Amino acid sequence: MKKLWAILALLFLGFIKGANAEYVIGSDDALAIKVYGYEDLSTETRVSDNGLMVFPLIGEIKIGGKSTLEAGRMIAQLLGSGGFIKNAQVTVVVLDYKSQQVSVLGQVNKPGQYTLDVPRTLIDVVAMAGGINPFGEDRVIITRHVNGKTVKEEIDLRKILEFPETSKVVAIEKGDIVYIPKAPMFYIQGEVQKPGSFRLEPNMTIAQAVSVGGGLTPRGTLNGIEVARQNPKGAAKTLAVRLTDPVLKDDVIVVDERLF
Repeated sequence: MKKLWAILALLFLGFIKGANAEYVIGSDDALAIKVYGYEDLSTETRVSDNGLMVFPLIGEIKIGGKSTLEAGRMIAQLLGSGGFIKNAQVTVVVLDYKSQQVSVLGQVNKPGQYTLDVPRTLIDVVAMAGGINPFGEDRVIITRHVNGKTVKEEIDLRKILEFPETSKVVAIEKGDIVYIPKAPMFYIQGEVQKPGSFRLEPNMTIAQAVSVGGGLTPRGTLNGIEVARQNPKGAAKTLAVRLTDPVLKDDVIVVDERLF
């Protein structure tokens, strides 16, 4: 999983400077507007809450909801129809993206807010956040507002990465909250090379857990392994287990010392 995210992060760096022209302007975005050959009309402005801005000669115009290309064409058309400049060449560049932001939280390497400067997918924004850290689950929870209601959707990232040809593309929209939960963990103690806490993989067995813990020390034995396991009420019970038994979430595996 970590290798997959490393590759995705490298690929993402190649297109992170994607086309500004596809970005949809929204409230509080800062814009730089230039008219070729008319430097005195160069303007830097911020879009108001209702999507308005003021441009020289034209006055107040509605720019929110338009792409930068559409905004440039509209300003050029208004300059022409107003009798100011015919065939004006206008460029609109976003200096500060504020309106199209998403939050990527939880078990990622760089949690925070990120800008949708171009249309992005779930894979894109997780890559922007540095990928999933070693403690993150393969499950993603997306929270968004639809028609005034809060809607949550769970996505299996492993399935998307392993079977991209049959998985749906999950588009991310402004205001979305992408959350990566902490993966279920297990703990191993006693005579293993690397005692500690580890991520619980699907269908993991006791033998595999011992291997993840670095294997036995010279004094360790595979006989008599015990697990401290909590019941649904939170009470712990110590169980004798076999190497083929499954490991459950929050299990504490204790590997004993051999007698001789």
